[in-house]
Amino acid sequence: MRSSLVTLALAATAVLAAPVVKVKRDDGATTDIDPTVLNYALTLEHLEAAFYKTALDSYDAAAFEAAGYPWWVRYRLTEIANHEASHVTLLTGALTAAGANATAACTYEFGLTGPASVLATAQVLEGVGVSAYTGAAALITSKDYLTVAASILAVEARHASWIRGGAQNQDSFPAAYDTPLGLNEVYSLAAPFITSCPETNPALPVKAFPTLTASAGPYAAGDSLSLSWANSTDGAFAIFLSGQTQAVAAFNADGQVTIPEGVTGQVYVVVSSQNATVSDELVLAGPAIVEIPILATTFDY
Repeated sequence: MRSSLVTLALAATAVLAAPVVKVKRDDGATTDIDPTVLNYALTLEHLEAAFYKTALDSYDAAAFEAAGYPWWVRYRLTEIANHEASHVTLLTGALTAAGANATAACTYEFGLTGPASVLATAQVLEGVGVSAYTGAAALITSKDYLTVAASILAVEARHASWIRGGAQNQDSFPAAYDTPLGLNEVYSLAAPFITSCPETNPALPVKAFPTLTASAGPYAAGDSLSLSWANSTDGAFAIFLSGQTQAVAAFNADGQVTIPEGVTGQVYVVVSSQNATVSDELVLAGPAIVEIPILATTFDY
């Protein structure tokens, strides 16, 4: 069994180490897009791996038990930690084998205050990870890279599902579709955890949008939501990203918006300068994460 696992690991590395695909830019030159996408994924995997290491180093089994969690909750987190560390190793080795500079881990601050905050942060990070891989899939030009990315995405989705349902007794799959996010949207959510990075890390074509702050929940469709951001202006729109849909809400005179129907689970909200499909040039702030729980009794059977 062990030899089979080693063989599978080596095979996956060989697939990822295939020659990178060059794509033509508008000016006719060529560029390797896949190393950029892999380094983007590696940036997120470093973040997740560091988070779980920090959490497990900070809170032992007794701390989780004292906080009211069964023994197996922390044990499952150690499994997830091993997965994230494996993802880091695989992507780093693939980039190195392809002759690309692999991004290294940064310094992070997670603001953990106990086991409950560990699970709350894990839920956010795993949900963002799923949205990141989903959104970046269309950028990958190599079918081999895409296959391995899909296998990582599937495991990240299982992590997110277990953390929601198994560890926190929430709905594990609150929507029929996951929400794809763009590179800048994901980086905007990851950046607050990053305090500094090695200067030798390859530059990524990403930027963080201004921070969008949402009032504390819990929420349901039809509730009023307060949103704030620096240099706010009149005429903006709140756009809720949930699954494959984008629902628009206008701000009222009090600076609040009404949460639209049909958005559930880990929902992302951005403020846009126009009532239009979200694009980087229209985003004024965000995303902010708003959790909108759903109960099975919501549906008629």
